[in-house]
Amino acid sequence: MKVFCGRANPTTGSVEWLEEDEHYDYHQEIARSSYADMLHDKDRNIKYYQGIRAAVSRVKDRGQKALVLDIGTGTGLLSMMAVTAGADFCYAIEVFKPMADAAVKIVEKNGFSDKIKIINKHSTEVTMGPDGDMPCRANILITELFDTELIGEGALPSYEHAHRHLVQENCEAVPHRATVYAQLVESRRMWSWNKLFPIPVHTSCGEQVIVPHLELERCPGAPSVYDIQLNQVSSADFTVLSDVLPMFSVDFSKQVSSSAACHSRQFEPLASGRAQVVLSWWDIEMDPEGKIKCSMAPFWAHSDPEELQWRDHWMQCVYFLPQEEPVVQGSSIYLVAHHDDYCVWYSLQRTSPEKDRRVYPARPVCDCQAHLLWNRPRFGEINDQDRTDQYIQALRTVLKPDSVCLCVSDGSLLSLLAHHLGAEQVFTVESSAASHRLMKKIFKANHLEDKINIIEKRPELLTSADLEGKKISLLLGEPFFTTSLLPWHNLYFWYVRTAVDQHLGPGAVVMPQTASLHTVVVEFRDLWRIRSPCGDCEGFDVHIMDDMIKRALDFRESKEAEPHPLWEYPCRCLSEPQQILTFDFRQPVPPHLIHAEGSIELRRPGRSHGAVLWMEYHLTPDSTVSTGLLKSAEDKGDCCWNPHCKQAVYFFTTADPRAPLGGPQTVSYTVDFHPHTGDITMDFSLSDTLDDGQ
Repeated sequence: MKVFCGRANPTTGSVEWLEEDEHYDYHQEIARSSYADMLHDKDRNIKYYQGIRAAVSRVKDRGQKALVLDIGTGTGLLSMMAVTAGADFCYAIEVFKPMADAAVKIVEKNGFSDKIKIINKHSTEVTMGPDGDMPCRANILITELFDTELIGEGALPSYEHAHRHLVQENCEAVPHRATVYAQLVESRRMWSWNKLFPIPVHTSCGEQVIVPHLELERCPGAPSVYDIQLNQVSSADFTVLSDVLPMFSVDFSKQVSSSAACHSRQFEPLASGRAQVVLSWWDIEMDPEGKIKCSMAPFWAHSDPEELQWRDHWMQCVYFLPQEEPVVQGSSIYLVAHHDDYCVWYSLQRTSPEKDRRVYPARPVCDCQAHLLWNRPRFGEINDQDRTDQYIQALRTVLKPDSVCLCVSDGSLLSLLAHHLGAEQVFTVESSAASHRLMKKIFKANHLEDKINIIEKRPELLTSADLEGKKISLLLGEPFFTTSLLPWHNLYFWYVRTAVDQHLGPGAVVMPQTASLHTVVVEFRDLWRIRSPCGDCEGFDVHIMDDMIKRALDFRESKEAEPHPLWEYPCRCLSEPQQILTFDFRQPVPPHLIHAEGSIELRRPGRSHGAVLWMEYHLTPDSTVSTGLLKSAEDKGDCCWNPHCKQAVYFFTTADPRAPLGGPQTVSYTVDFHPHTGDITMDFSLSDTLDDGQ
């Protein structure tokens, strides 16, 4: 059956109704899941298996039957481990129906149907009693309910309910305990992801400085954690101000509370500096003795850095303090971890929280609008002075004293740059109420509220009256739009340029003038795992899961690229970067298809995991801004990616990502830009050059 799904097209800006398969959402969920990544997490799997064996043994040693409750069973892997370890019966709960159906098949294929019951419910809906889902309470509780923040997937409420209704008092729990750790640091780079820095602009009249408004400076920021691959942040990018501090623990074998709480740790700073950022991670101990431990610690805090397990389903956390605060080496201070049932946040206090009632009782919430409009990478992009200087230099070449400018980007400072560099009049379009309010505050802080005309309207709806009857001589865009997920979604600028064509004066300049789509074939160090079949996992056949993911990908996503911030995911270029499509913003969007096809020669040996795609914007003939590869690969092919943007990754499905290094290959591609829909469709295929007689 087909259903109609409404979506806002990020490239054209229009709202579309598309006919989709009724299982479209299911395919999306499976295709973009982290199931494969979890199954490839050998450290996790082994530690869980060891902990389960130990828990079953402890129950058996007491002369009891081992009855297991497995919450969030997924593939049923942990339940199968429990039965193999000697459990008498397992009740495996999985709320996502397609996953529960797969678990039933996986359990049956591995011969455990008589010992494992899959329950397709949320754990809080499970019934107890002779006619219920479970006849009696379990004495072993196995869960994998954790996210990067530990509690963000509702682990605490789920545990709280399970202890009250589903398991025996003082049951065995795997994992037995979790501990959250924190480390206080000073980091200009990470702080630039949270605050707007003053931006100097060198003009003919001297230096002007764009300053943030006071509300932004005082704002405690967004309430959400920023989870990243912390191992990819250079140690030169932060100064450690504290030891690693154990902030709080949760004992999963006892009654768990989801109530809000705070935990403080007194410490003496290791160095004087400005406390800005808290780095955080957790570990789980699978047994009461703490001998079986699975740690998310970054390499500098890991007990065995050489055996560090790469994983993407659990990373590390970056938290921003509400305000940066000076700390003095050796002068005692308190770091406070607050949490409710789903979120964690941090604060610094000079005195004990028990004595000082200035504890932040609720999550910090953005009240300046900036953290609602700009995500963390966008803050970093705006604070990148080199990037700003590049736009300033380009603007100098196109601005004239009588320039009438129209700026089209979401929450962009281009309008301020144009004004400071001498434009006669500047209009800027802000489509959303949040961006309109934010930019008004920034203009007011810089005494420009009467100098720059801000229009709260979709650019397609602009009228001559909005522009005071004037013709635009310079149309500007970064381009950046908050609705963009993939690099080419910012081609919305081209559609805007087309829509406002009637408002452009004779000889009007558009900046950027053109854009181009580029690609390079890469070998990932680790990211390939998220799309790689698992097959056998710790002796259990999970091919059914692999097949389900493949069917979901074949539904559509195998022909689509997906966004990833590749500065977090090291890879090697196996080919030279290649330009495959160009877009001329000086002209309206053409009515016809833009097509490209060709081949890419692989110049370095390696495993071809996929093609990376990105956009480059040519501001002027002499100035280009790249959203992808920042410099040509060295001899080894190591890639340096733009840290403020997500690149698009098209994973190849034709090659085993763990196969031995192959001989010379080429990658054939076809790429099409569909002007009517704004979509870019693509297909890449690997082939041995020897097959072509070379």
